[in-house]
Formats: sequence, C-alpha cells, structure tokens
Amino acid sequence: MNHLILPTAEPFFFPGDPRTKGHIGCLLSHGFTGTPKEMRPLGEALNRLGYTVLGVRLAGHATEPDDMRRSTWRHWAASVEDGYHLLCGVTEQVVVMGLSMGGSLALYTAARFPVAGVVAMATPHHLPPDPRLKVLPLLSLLRPYDPKGPPQWMDKEALKELVTYPVTPTRSYMELHTLLEKVRSALPRITAPALLLYSRQDPVVPASGGHMEGIAAGLQNAARVEKHWLEGSGHILPADAQRETVAALVSDFLEEIVG
Repeated sequence: MNHLILPTAEPFFFPGDPRTKGHIGCLLSHGFTGTPKEMRPLGEALNRLGYTVLGVRLAGHATEPDDMRRSTWRHWAASVEDGYHLLCGVTEQVVVMGLSMGGSLALYTAARFPVAGVVAMATPHHLPPDPRLKVLPLLSLLRPYDPKGPPQWMDKEALKELVTYPVTPTRSYMELHTLLEKVRSALPRITAPALLLYSRQDPVVPASGGHMEGIAAGLQNAARVEKHWLEGSGHILPADAQRETVAALVSDFLEEIVG
C-alpha cells in the first residue's frame, strides 16, 4: 500500500536569487523518524539570504512507521544522494547539511561526492552501549515498534508544529547502527570544510557522550572544522528555541566557505 505524506511534512525546494547566491545549493536532511518540516525554518532562513535550498524526505519517513520499518540505511543514503544530484543540476556548488541522523547522512555524502561544505547538527558519533543491540534481529520480531517518550523541547509553541512518528521501528535501530559505522569509517575521506553544532541540553545526543569530539577527530583531513555548543535548545536544533542562532551560524559558515 502506498501511504500519503503527512500534511506539512512534504519535501521542499526554494529556488535562490540568481542575482546573489542562487548558484549555491543547500541540501537539508532531517533526522531519524523525523520529517522535512524540522528543517524548514533553517531552509527558509537560508533562502531569504538568496541561497537555493532543497529539503529532502528520507525513504520510509513522513508517511507511516511501517514504511520506515521496511527501509534500510542504504535507502536513506540514496534519498540524500538523489537530492545532491538534483541540486547539482541547478547550482554550481552544493553544501550538505543535516540534523541528527541527517547529519550522519550529510557527512556520508560529503565523503563520497564533491561538496563545498558540510554541516552536522546534533549528530551522533555512535549509539549508547546497550546489550539489546546484539539481539535486535530477534527483538524486532517480538517487538516491532518501540514507543517514544514525550518530546523534550525548549520552545513549547514550536513543539506544537512537530510532525514525527509516535513510535520507532525496532529494526531501524539496526540500520542506524550500521549507518554510524559507515560514517565513522568515511570521516577521514572528507576534505571539505565542516561545521558541527550541538546543544548542551540535548536529551537524545547528550553533551557528555563525546559525539562532537568523536566526529571532529575523524575529520582530520577536512579543510577546517568549526565547532559550536549552543545553550537553551533541545535536540531539534533547526526548529527549537535557538533556531535563529543556528541559522546565523550556518549562514556565517556559508559566507566564509563560498562567499
């Protein structure tokens, strides 16, 4: 059965201003179980500055959880790769950006294709130690879905706009685990400038987990690595309370790498 995309969670494309920065393409990828909507505030902010922006929808997302259950990390990577090639057709340079797992996919894309820069926001370096990871194939059969707890956002008004799955397909944790392994191996192949953004109050990718440090260490061949800690935001950095700060940091980074 083909499921419809959830209302307001569609992918988006904002053509840039050809007189200013429209020749620069910004490719935005949302996170695990999320939707393009969580990237929209950043996309709109960058488009107001003149950039061409494409927000992709990852395979199996923004429809029904069962669609995600059937998708793999390769499908998610292909979703971003499709967006990359689309943007290459209408822009001269592409900067890949992503939130959480979307940041992992942005890094993976930057390791495989020529990009002008890469931005990873609240991006995990690894999954926390959990003995259940070893038995996930069996556990996913016994418990196909893992209920989510209440989302923890700083901006309660912005939270009302959140569109995401209420559950996580258990087997998708296996795919995420494999993706993160692939990303860690790929980090040394990235030569483009990188921007890493994290929140000290992130309940999902905690500041104490060594995620920023791990990714930065792997980026030893990047032209430059810029790191910022934000205060007063939850996990969904592009849409939560510090979204304007995030947009400003990303736009400053773009000015420095592509003018």
